[in-house]
Amino acid sequence: MGGDCRRFAPVSLPADPAVPPHLERRLTLLPATALNMANMLGAGPFITISTMMSALGGPQSLLGWLIALLIALPDGMVWAELGAALPGSGGTLRYLREGFGPQTWGRLMAFLFLAQLLVSGPLEIASGYIGFLRYLDYLWPGVLDHGRPTLRGGIVLVVLGLAVIGLLYRRIRSIGRLMVTLWVGMMVTVAGVLVTGLWHFDPKVAFDFPPDAWKFSWGFALGLGVAARTGIYDFLGYYDICYLGDEVKDPGRTIPRSLLLSLVVVAVIYVGVNLSIIGVVPWRTLVPEDQHPESAYVVSAFMERLHGPAVARFFTVMVLWTCLGSCFALLLGYSRIPYAAAREGVFFQVFGRLHPTRHFPHVSLLLLGLLAIAASFLSFDLVLTTLVALRIAVQFLGQIAALVLLRRHRPELPRPYKLWLYPAPLVLATAGWIFVFGTLDPGVMLWVGLSMAVGVGAFFGWAAWRREWPFAETPGGPDGDGKTLGDCGKTGAFTKVRARE
Repeated sequence: MGGDCRRFAPVSLPADPAVPPHLERRLTLLPATALNMANMLGAGPFITISTMMSALGGPQSLLGWLIALLIALPDGMVWAELGAALPGSGGTLRYLREGFGPQTWGRLMAFLFLAQLLVSGPLEIASGYIGFLRYLDYLWPGVLDHGRPTLRGGIVLVVLGLAVIGLLYRRIRSIGRLMVTLWVGMMVTVAGVLVTGLWHFDPKVAFDFPPDAWKFSWGFALGLGVAARTGIYDFLGYYDICYLGDEVKDPGRTIPRSLLLSLVVVAVIYVGVNLSIIGVVPWRTLVPEDQHPESAYVVSAFMERLHGPAVARFFTVMVLWTCLGSCFALLLGYSRIPYAAAREGVFFQVFGRLHPTRHFPHVSLLLLGLLAIAASFLSFDLVLTTLVALRIAVQFLGQIAALVLLRRHRPELPRPYKLWLYPAPLVLATAGWIFVFGTLDPGVMLWVGLSMAVGVGAFFGWAAWRREWPFAETPGGPDGDGKTLGDCGKTGAFTKVRARE
């Protein structure tokens, strides 16, 4: 039972003993960058403009974009170093385990990350479905009623979610090609909005500041936090390729390059898209959102104002394509995390199975896909606030600490990419995450704290049931060889077995 370290090795469940299923390294720089950008360029910038404008009551809210970028860029460098040094399925799951100790506190941190991911991951995918339904309401009125899905809209959400699962039910090689195809459609949409908006840009409309726009106060700081939170939501996904590290060619170079390239390109696109739209559509016609239905499909209203209903309908279809591409990319990345957790013994082993012929984690894909469909019936504000709060508390701040610990305790670890100007980017990112989290509603912060406490309790219950750290068997246990979980080596049995593979 408890004495042999080999029992902690990943469980392999091959359908054919001669050719066991395995993840295939097929993703190169282009599909990797396309994957990240698809996550970032989904529904976000097309459905959050009115939310952004409402944060501070005017175009000064765009300052939130700058704060979000100042957080995302240094945080992206953290992801780049971790992704290049520890490429593998699961991304954060692996970084936290190795950083905090693969057989001790790293197990707790990985468990907490997985717990929040099972909530925040489906919420993020669901936000794309919500954006899809908002723009579909322009083409097919009646799928929404006061911002909530009707029976017809609910059927659309279910069909859409199942369709995305179906598109991902294939080998990674064909997924890479499909991802590039979806990305091309997204870029066409963005380019159309940028060119049209900049051609008709009116600075008097774009920078129509209210009289008290720059009156600094506590209320201004809270509003700025809301704007930054919205900007962070739109930037989420610049790291998605890290979740597929086992499926990336030359990950030490491809991961950091695709990550930083997608961040810089999308940041420029975001600024251009937002200025393009508010330079044509007066922000006052979008705020407050509940009194202006067109704020739900602002790109459609933007195109209709300039070119009429026919062109507006065409671009609405392109936005729907963009939402689809984003949901596809998100579910692809997140489906690898429960798989990686199961392979490393911190989740149910059934999720560690690969499809016997197509070689992808099909059980994990189905779990995340179905949870995302259920989450798409929630309100968009609840989805946005909850997922950002959970990510900050566990994932983003946890990874920064993990990077510091790895540099201190694992200096021999190969690092194809090293974070520039260390530790300045860590300080900037940490300060930014704390600011955004600190401007959340106290009720949300309390809910996040309680959920983390429940997660810690669940972990210790799980560990006690499995007789693992910190309840591992003491010397002289049932097998009589005196070994404990911590005796499996400095870097852990999982790391050793994965290295041999």
